[in-house]
Order: sequence, then C-alpha cells, then structure tokens
Amino acid sequence: MLDIIVKKRNGIELSKAEIEYFIKGYVAGEIPDYQAAALLMAIYFKKLTVAETFEFTNAMRYSGDNIDLSPIHGIKVDKHSTGGVGDKTTFIVGPVASACGVPIAKMSGRGLGITGGTVDKLESIPGFKTSLEPAEFMKQVSEIGIALIGQTGHITPADKKIYALRDVTGTVENMGLIASSIMSKKLASGSDAIVLDVKCGNGAFMTDLESARELSKLMCQIGNSAGRKTVAMITDMNQPLGNAVGNSLEVIEAMDVLKGKGPADITELSAHVAGAMIYLGERAKTMEEGILMARQAMASGAGLEKLRSLIRRQGGDDKVIDDYSLLPVSKIKADVIAQKGGYVESIVAGEIGLASQRTGAGRMTKEDEIDHGAGIVLHKKVGDKVTKGESLATLYSGNKKKMAEALKIAEKAFEITKEKPDKPVLIKDVIKE
Repeated sequence: MLDIIVKKRNGIELSKAEIEYFIKGYVAGEIPDYQAAALLMAIYFKKLTVAETFEFTNAMRYSGDNIDLSPIHGIKVDKHSTGGVGDKTTFIVGPVASACGVPIAKMSGRGLGITGGTVDKLESIPGFKTSLEPAEFMKQVSEIGIALIGQTGHITPADKKIYALRDVTGTVENMGLIASSIMSKKLASGSDAIVLDVKCGNGAFMTDLESARELSKLMCQIGNSAGRKTVAMITDMNQPLGNAVGNSLEVIEAMDVLKGKGPADITELSAHVAGAMIYLGERAKTMEEGILMARQAMASGAGLEKLRSLIRRQGGDDKVIDDYSLLPVSKIKADVIAQKGGYVESIVAGEIGLASQRTGAGRMTKEDEIDHGAGIVLHKKVGDKVTKGESLATLYSGNKKKMAEALKIAEKAFEITKEKPDKPVLIKDVIKE
C-alpha cells in the first residue's frame, strides 16, 4: 500500500491491479484509514487519468452486489442528480417517464449536509415504505412500472466507505473521484440507460460550466463504455430549484408540478429530464419528442396518477395528493424580509441549503433525526421585483433555537439591486457522449 501511495504522490498512473488491491483491501479492513486518506489526498492533488477513473469505477462497482433487472420487460432507465438545493425532480420524472411506458426501478439515497435526500422526502409521506425485498421490488416495477426505494447496503460498499472518508478529509471535490462514485452506483443498480443531471453554479460541486462539462463527458464515457446509454444535462444551481426546500415541502411542490401548477423552472427541468428518459427508453424517436410526451403526461394527469399508484403500492397514504394537510409542516414560522426595494439579483443556493439544514430539514451528522416538516419556501426568485418589507422566503422549524440560526443564514442569501437582472439559463448544455 505504501508503494501505491508513493507512486500516486509522484504523479504516476496506477495499474488496474493496484487499484483493485486498494479497493479490496480497504473494504476488507486490511488497509487502515490513514493510508486510504493519504492515497485520496495524493489523488486529489495529482488527479486520476481517464483509465484510472474507469478502473476505480469498476473496482467499486464490483465491491458488492450488481442488481440484475433483466427479468423486468423493457429498457430500464435510471436518473441521477449530482445534488443541489430544492431538487425534487425524482418524484416528478419517475412517474412521468413510467406513465410513458419506461420501467423505473430507482434506488436513491438519504441527505447529508445541504443536499436533500430522496429517501428522506419519501418518508415524509405517512406510511411510505422505502425498503422493499428484491423480489418485491422487481414485481412492483413489472406490475405498475415504477418503484422508488432506498439504496441497498450491498451495493458498492467500497464507495460508501471511501465517500465517508473523503467527506472528513477534504477530498470530495475531485473530478475522477466524483465520477467514479456516481457511476459505480449507477452501473451496479442495473438499469440499461442513465440520465445524469449535472448541477452547475454556486450551490453545486461544479461551480463553473467548464468543470461541469468535463465531469459530464467523463461520466458519459464511463456509462457508454459499460454498455449503458448515458446522457448528461448541465443545469443551473445558482439559485434553488423551484420554491420549496425541505422534505414534505418539496413533496407538495412535486405534486403541484404534476397538477400543472408548479414553479416554471422545476416544471421545465422535469420535462427535459423525463423527456431524455423517455428517449433512452426508446418510447420516443428523438429527445424532443420525449420532452413533448413528458409535457403531455404532466398536462393530462397521467404522471400524477402514476405517483398515486406508487404511493399506494408502497404503503403510503395516497390521500396526501388531494389533501396536503396530511403531510407534516413544522409549526414555528419566520420570514426573511426585504430590507429595500428593487430586484432579486442573486440567491446563493448554498446558503439557502445551509439554512434549510439548520431548520432541521437536513442532517449535521449521519445520526441526526430529520424534521420532515421543516424547511424553506421562497416567494421570490432571481429577476423578481421586490418592495421593501415584503417576504422573500418563509422558514419552517420545530425548534426556536434552530429557527434563529437558520434565519440569520437565510437573510444573507438574497442580493437585491436596482437594475433588473437577466433570468438564469436553466439548461446550459446536453452531452450525449
């Protein structure tokens, strides 16, 4: 292991055998954290070559189970977002693509830090089961066309262990490590095609377009080389997506989108992501046709009915679709008040994510309990006109002390100017290879 650390520290490419030796040894507990951390720091500074990234991905992919979805008829399409604030697209695009005939067998994660987790959001629906036995999972997808569950503990154990170490050693923001982490999970999850939503902006890992393009191309290369058709969309994260940030608050907004009355940005992005899924699932001849089909599934209510079937099948109370009061919303409320009039020039997504986390909607540590009713609802977005004294956002929390901390952070997130700024471009690029 020392030889491998020194080799990488000196900027020399590691072989397939060396990478596999590290992954297997670390998962087995034969390589200590301090040596693994040293290698990760060497990788952080010297970077992984494309060949090394491929080998890292494969070694992590095969460190645990690889799910065989072949018994499910049709082309199974998975979707992954690189994280963000207010990103509730899974609840929208999964049912919409499924309503258009694409089988959706999706495993999602929990939130840590400012990025919300799909599983936590699903669990805000009373009774919803996020854990299914493999046979039950496959049967459900075959019968109703969709299942959304938490990631099994047997998929990519190497990634779980390495990511936890990266999180506490300052080695998260590395192109090769990010790409191999995401793609090892996606390949092991068994779908035939993958749509990647790569966030770009102040609330994302990739803050600039050039880096986001590089990551997108690398992940598409990995996916396509493994025989999985892969498309990446680079989308804006210079402000939160939609208006709601939290768990039940985001579920409510996702339902609004499926009822045709959601915010414009999340509605538009969902149509494009679902459209790409429909195209890769070969239910549309072109991506443009897929987007049109996605819009029709939202307008007709077909996506909403698919969500209803999903909630009911996984033990949830589907009456939440018609009665939002059945979902938890925290009782303590506070508003971010505009100190002057003008236009919203910017909203720092990362600050809103941090404020939402502080309300109790996110975890500070893996052991923290989530407050499913906590979070933030924005009343203004970039480019909107504001008058002095108007509410920019409402915060919800179950704890007064947490609310005070969250409010201080949220107040710093908004920048108001006299000149009206341009609305940000939502979809910055689409990469197919």
